[in-house]
Amino acid sequence: MFQAVGELIRHLPQTTIVKFAGKARGGGAEFVAAADMAFAAVETAGLGQIEALMGIVPGGGGTQYLRDRVGRNRALEVILTADLFDAETAASYGRINRAVPADELDEYVDGVARHIAALPDGVVEAAKRALPADGFKEGLLRENDAWATTISLPAAQRLIGEGLRDRAQTPAGERDLEGLMRGIAP
Repeated sequence: MFQAVGELIRHLPQTTIVKFAGKARGGGAEFVAAADMAFAAVETAGLGQIEALMGIVPGGGGTQYLRDRVGRNRALEVILTADLFDAETAASYGRINRAVPADELDEYVDGVARHIAALPDGVVEAAKRALPADGFKEGLLRENDAWATTISLPAAQRLIGEGLRDRAQTPAGERDLEGLMRGIAP
């Protein structure tokens, strides 16, 4: 289902823009990658694919979107280290368009959106047709198979269960989700 949402976003005729100042991990990071453009606050934003620490692989398009944006070698680094990448590193890798100071983020992204909105009718659609979103059908099927295989493994069930027990999905747990999950014995 989450893959379908990402694909709907990627294939909209309108330009989709994500602006964030917080942390986007797992499905949130996949949502960011599905958008046409993403801008993040230098001081506070972070992107991470935490799934490997839970014994699974990304299942919402993350493997395909990452490879498309950053290349296979960096996609493997992002997925297999499960690190939280700061906005400047995410921008240098191509995961986001630009890291902007937090106090300038709203104005900058509003300016981008205004410039796009001011274009003559048909230009956005023509540009998106000329630069189509790659078709990931085969890759998404492989991703789904990999996710379905790993989610049913005893290690994944234990890691996810212990992460929930240790309050991974609370505000306090999410502040250092990578550290919390790494603290659970493999």
